[in-house]
Amino acid sequence: MKFFLSALLWITIVIPAMSQVAGDWNEGSVSFMSSRNVYVKFTSTGDIEQGDTLFIRDNDKVVPALIVQSKSSTSVVCTPLEGVRVEVKTNVLARKTLASEDNNEQLAEPFPPGEEMEPAVEVKPSFQEEEEVEEPQFKQKIKGRISVGSYSTTSDYGDNHRMRYAFSFRGNNLNNSRFSVDNYITFRHTINEWSDVQENIFNALKVYSLAGKYDFDNSTITLGRSINYKISSMGAIDGLQYEHRFGQLVVGAIAGTRPDYSDYSFNADLLQAGAFVSLQARENRGYSTLAFVEQHNGGAIDRRFAYFQHSSSPTEKLNLFGSFEIDAYQKVNGEVSNKPRLTNLYFSARYRFSRKFSLRASYDNRNNIIYYESYKNFIDQLIENETRQGLRLGITVRPVRLISLGLNGSWRFQKSDMNLSKNLNGYVNFSRIPVLKVRLTLRANLLETNYLKSQRFGARLSRDIIRGKLSGDVHYDYVQYTYTVGDYTFRQNIAGASLNIRLMKKLSLYFYYEGTIDDQKRKLNRLNGKIIQRF
Repeated sequence: MKFFLSALLWITIVIPAMSQVAGDWNEGSVSFMSSRNVYVKFTSTGDIEQGDTLFIRDNDKVVPALIVQSKSSTSVVCTPLEGVRVEVKTNVLARKTLASEDNNEQLAEPFPPGEEMEPAVEVKPSFQEEEEVEEPQFKQKIKGRISVGSYSTTSDYGDNHRMRYAFSFRGNNLNNSRFSVDNYITFRHTINEWSDVQENIFNALKVYSLAGKYDFDNSTITLGRSINYKISSMGAIDGLQYEHRFGQLVVGAIAGTRPDYSDYSFNADLLQAGAFVSLQARENRGYSTLAFVEQHNGGAIDRRFAYFQHSSSPTEKLNLFGSFEIDAYQKVNGEVSNKPRLTNLYFSARYRFSRKFSLRASYDNRNNIIYYESYKNFIDQLIENETRQGLRLGITVRPVRLISLGLNGSWRFQKSDMNLSKNLNGYVNFSRIPVLKVRLTLRANLLETNYLKSQRFGARLSRDIIRGKLSGDVHYDYVQYTYTVGDYTFRQNIAGASLNIRLMKKLSLYFYYEGTIDDQKRKLNRLNGKIIQRF
């Protein structure tokens, strides 16, 4: 069988290649490559037919490389032979037959009036125009949002009015170039408390990201404040980030500072530098990253640690995420120790058994992370470093098409029972109730901590009032709080409503009201409004 296949390959590819080497060549070049096809541009394709073999030069040899699938007047669509590697601008050879040279003059003559030329091969619509083949290597994609919101509360104890302005913009490959930008900035303040802003502008102004990125052929440079998804748990990085790709392997480095720990502003004293290596899974199914980072406050070491992060989807039904940090530096009472210790461990998994049933679980094990120079005035209280742990479980079930149920539980604990918290919440969602054409959600929540127990039960009705233009909802909740210290209990009745108005395709308004009355007749009102412009 192997001999038969080898002979067949010799007859269909190698022998025609040997016969074509002796002839003249029509030379073209690869203009575009997709995941399956290679597009080659020639001055003319008059002597190329469907099924022809095209060749490339390998040192002093001419070797078969592509099989023609379809063509236009100046380009052909090909599939590559196994084991052959071509790139954009690779020179490609097609044999120029004597018959085609003799008939060039005849082919150039127009057809008689009333007659139509029948194409020798069927040309795919996406290939008929050369402009569609010559797709840009980098394509611009812009997404942004501007919003202005007000948040007001009125109660028997006093009133409070806050404003929040937000601007986010992500421009990938601006003007089809290699340059991209990303920013997310908010400004919020309380009315009649402008002095807080004047005292420190960063009490109100928060820059979560503000960066530019330039893509080279196999590397990228990012400058500014940005979160790297490969090491996302580290948070925002101010400064320079560099990455270089070696196939599925990515190596990178960071150099700059970290945001100020008190107001999230820029702080030139909080220097940091590090390096990482990331292995990308095939078919974008995930990645694993290992990083080593050292952080300073002024000239002194603040923290030195190793960081690992993993995210993957081994199958379509399973999603995994995990990270851990190992600190390798301590400075207590002037004495330095490099003994490693685990300071953070987090793992989560989600498995979708079917469209009707899925399960989620996560485990969190964290110690207090000590920045020895930043927090040196509080070092005595931070040395007591008890592990905090958390466990979460969640189940989602869809017994029938319009009904879904969910149950989620969490448990946070320490050896000393400090910060103990147990939480259980569930819901039943009816995505569409016939006749009324509304969505109904019933929910319940049970919470227990060291000092408080609470029970909350509620319902929410929502519907599209004018499809695509106006939607709204109403809700009601009953809450009971019991303080274990003093055995004090009180209750609240909470009711609210919201409206979402779409004025234009990308311009919308949002209004929300909620009123609370407790069993002592005390009232609390919340009124929020927001205008959002997307682009």
